[in-house]
Amino acid sequence: MIAIRKSNERGASNFGWLDSKHTFSFGHYYDPRNMGFGKLGVINEDIVEGGAGFGTHPHDNMEIISYVLDGALAHKDSLGTGSVIRPGDVQRMSAGTGIAHSEFNASETDPVHFLQIWVLPEERGLAPSYEQKSFPAEARQGRLQLVGARDGRDGALTIHQDLDLYVANLAKGDAVSHALRPHRKAWVQVTRGVVTVNGATVTQGDGAAIVDEAEVAIATNDNAEFLLFDLGA
Repeated sequence: MIAIRKSNERGASNFGWLDSKHTFSFGHYYDPRNMGFGKLGVINEDIVEGGAGFGTHPHDNMEIISYVLDGALAHKDSLGTGSVIRPGDVQRMSAGTGIAHSEFNASETDPVHFLQIWVLPEERGLAPSYEQKSFPAEARQGRLQLVGARDGRDGALTIHQDLDLYVANLAKGDAVSHALRPHRKAWVQVTRGVVTVNGATVTQGDGAAIVDEAEVAIATNDNAEFLLFDLGA
């Protein structure tokens, strides 16, 4: 079974400096039909104008993943981490027992466009930690690149949950497939272009929930980019 979460049906917040779309309930946006997907709790698509950002604020007991589409995002946290996240980079911050951080557009003039993803950790009270790695576009062109996993295998980030996160860039005519083991499900979030997911059309900003399927088959006649989450029950 596949269910499409259309881009134009997402929640929205616009504060002038921030234009945010919420795939699942978040902040002042509440939709009892869209409270998350398994352990995947938040997918926010944010565009932050130049010179603006999120001031220092706390989190706890959450795996927070940032994925930049365009521009650059400057990160600072109470662990002493300071970094800039650019397209191709994936950041994982485990809030654990408590962490404070800020996220600002690294440019004073150009917007930054990114996804902020929250995953519930498999246990509470973990030690806060931070990890960031680069996955060049050529490494994921026409293929699924593992960028996050519970065991951090194959150079992926370590995510403290039974979840594998893949990213792929596809050109016209490309197709990829991913086998789902029994009792697992998947979420596909399209960040650019148009793809078909098990035959269903999924466009930029859309998400697709895949349940009770043995395989996720994705193809395009466009230039497309997407994230695929393989989740345990």
